[in-house]
Amino acid sequence: MPHNDTITFFHSPNTRSSGARILLEELGAPYELRAINMKAGEQRKPAYLAVNPMGKVPAILHRGALITEQVAIFIYLADLFPQAKLAPALDDPRRGPYLRWLVYYGSCFEPAVVDRAMKREPGGLAMVPYGDYDTMLKTLTDQLAKGPYLLGERISAADVLWGTALTWTTMFKLVPELPVIKEYIGRINARPAVGKVKELDAKLSAEHEAAKQAATA
Repeated sequence: MPHNDTITFFHSPNTRSSGARILLEELGAPYELRAINMKAGEQRKPAYLAVNPMGKVPAILHRGALITEQVAIFIYLADLFPQAKLAPALDDPRRGPYLRWLVYYGSCFEPAVVDRAMKREPGGLAMVPYGDYDTMLKTLTDQLAKGPYLLGERISAADVLWGTALTWTTMFKLVPELPVIKEYIGRINARPAVGKVKELDAKLSAEHEAAKQAATA
């Protein structure tokens, strides 16, 4: 990757895009931060809707291509920096399981957690992408129990995604703080990139709050 091949990263603190920022730091990727102040509603203004009509973060621009959707961004970035060894190569036997756990997050875990948080009846098994909540969660925890990471001994971009997601969902009591989950979260959150992004996001969040207050004063 050329030295000046910078990634434009659209981000708002304390959102799903915090995980993408952690991944960028883990990869040592050159990126230009485009902060979206969600406290001030910037995600719903024309400037950002022109980037992502869904008004969501994260989003990245790279080499003229726009990539949205968290899992797609993780796959793209981890493959872009093979030297970081956070994505198994195409001919690696772990490649299939790696993709499985990335996609499982978006196709099964998130829908199940949202249904539970909203106290919605998910519907019949044949119509629900995750089947049922308990089976969905047990499938995940059974894999985590094999540890220390989803693919075994080596961390991958999938762990950055899941570590971030499980930190937030256990914090808000959407997922039970089972020992296997707590131990896994502890391993991921002990990484320097997580601490760095936590500090950066705290500062950015304070700046966004101050800007919102100034605008309404």
